[in-house]
Amino acid sequence: MTEKNQNAESDQPSVGTIENEKYLNQPSGGMIENEKYLDRALMEYCNSDAYPFHMPGHKRQTMGNWNCEAIDITEITGFDNLHHAEGILLEAQQRAAQTFGADESFFLVNGSTAGLLAAVCGTVKKGGRLLMARNCHKAVYHAVYLMELQTEYLYPEQTEFGIQGSIAPEQVQRMLEQYPDTQAILLTSPTYDGVVSDIAAIAEIVHAHQIPLIVDEAHGAHFGFSERFPKKAISYGADLCIESVHKTLPAYTQTALLHYRKNPWVDLERVKRYLGIYQSSSPSYVLMAGIDRCTRILREQGTTLFAAFEQQLHDFYQSCENLQYISVFPENGNDDGIWDRDSSKILICAEAVGLHGQDLADLLTQKYHLELEMASGHYATALTSIMDTKEGFDRLFAALEEIDQSFHDGSDDLEKENGQQIFTTDAIYRPAKKVMKISEAMDAPKEKVKLLESAGSVSGEFVYLYPPGIPILAPGELVTPEILDADKITPPPAHNGLYQILLAMKYLRSSDEEWTVFVNAFDKLIQNNNGVVSLAAMNLPADWKEHLSV
Repeated sequence: MTEKNQNAESDQPSVGTIENEKYLNQPSGGMIENEKYLDRALMEYCNSDAYPFHMPGHKRQTMGNWNCEAIDITEITGFDNLHHAEGILLEAQQRAAQTFGADESFFLVNGSTAGLLAAVCGTVKKGGRLLMARNCHKAVYHAVYLMELQTEYLYPEQTEFGIQGSIAPEQVQRMLEQYPDTQAILLTSPTYDGVVSDIAAIAEIVHAHQIPLIVDEAHGAHFGFSERFPKKAISYGADLCIESVHKTLPAYTQTALLHYRKNPWVDLERVKRYLGIYQSSSPSYVLMAGIDRCTRILREQGTTLFAAFEQQLHDFYQSCENLQYISVFPENGNDDGIWDRDSSKILICAEAVGLHGQDLADLLTQKYHLELEMASGHYATALTSIMDTKEGFDRLFAALEEIDQSFHDGSDDLEKENGQQIFTTDAIYRPAKKVMKISEAMDAPKEKVKLLESAGSVSGEFVYLYPPGIPILAPGELVTPEILDADKITPPPAHNGLYQILLAMKYLRSSDEEWTVFVNAFDKLIQNNNGVVSLAAMNLPADWKEHLSV
């Protein structure tokens, strides 16, 4: 058996607007050189001009005039108990249910993770079978492990843009016929990219088999409050729905809701029991108050806030239509693999100007102080919410416009189509042969081997391409040469290495004059060593000077 140790996130420190300080490892109790406390670092960052196109949805906007220390309490008289809510917390949860359109709603202070764990464990018996989308959050896979479940996978449709599409109802029907002992279905809708599946059609199919439909709607808490956005899964027939209020609404990080629609297939008391297991026994009143405040904002100001948000989004997308090289997934874009999409997730592709997803995200951070939500192979994502400001949208468009215009000269040979094929999901995510259950593989003895030398072995852990964090391999699956195809897992970009370094240096230049001197000197160096230096070996395009010129 092979153990894979590919981390979901890079070990490299992120580059922000605050200069990173070096820390020295010291024995416990010793002094730390150049120590920097988290609270002070956060305040320093707060006072900078960095703009958040990422979660949490409050976007660092003030939502109330309270002091967190003053309201940070425990279960004292008059303030109820989350695990046995009978008073003010019960009322708050009932208010949330009414606002979000559920029969019952439960506060989650351990994030959507706790809700997903409770939903799976509460609906599928130990050792039972779960039919789940392959692009589910890792919390679902953790529930599979804990309950020693058998799994079958639903694979999203493919899209022209190269993102994971919707789950087709026909696939659900086919898989349920093939695995009639399935005890529950779990889908992610919307995805990280905002892709929504036809929940109503899927719910009808699932309920015909008399089993529950669970929807991970973590990224869709804002659904249903505006005609511009899709309706909530719970309104389409989902039986359990998990929403992260902190992702796209004004609420604190780590806060979420589990919604329940009355149905004959879910034992709600069993789900509540698991909520008590996976949630802290000391729930934060600051976090719970934040959820209730979010509910109040939606009830009192929701119409006004969403109207302004819709207009800002529309204006931004309309402005982006004038970009020549940078592609922004259209506001009402059509794709055969997408049933519906959430336009608040802004997908930006700059391959045509030589910038892959991470390059674009880094440039926007370093030069323009705009922090995006995530970067993928060929695109980057800006997450927006009702709390975003006109200034924020204007800054993002101005940055994209400047980058776009800087490549107008000498860029005709760069075709957008080629850039967007850095990888496609159908080349990476394919059904893998299961040799054993996830729980069996994770608990079995393992041997560490090099990934590219592991063909024929069984994966002992998850192998992710992150983002979006979808497993290429899950524990218990056979490693095949096709999966290890390096050109598909780590495809070589058209121009990388030295060229990308120089391109980044261009945008970090201290002055145009200094940069022009450098480019001319570099060009002279190449010319003087024409017989020794190879542009191809350095991954420089033939017209590199035109791209690097100011």
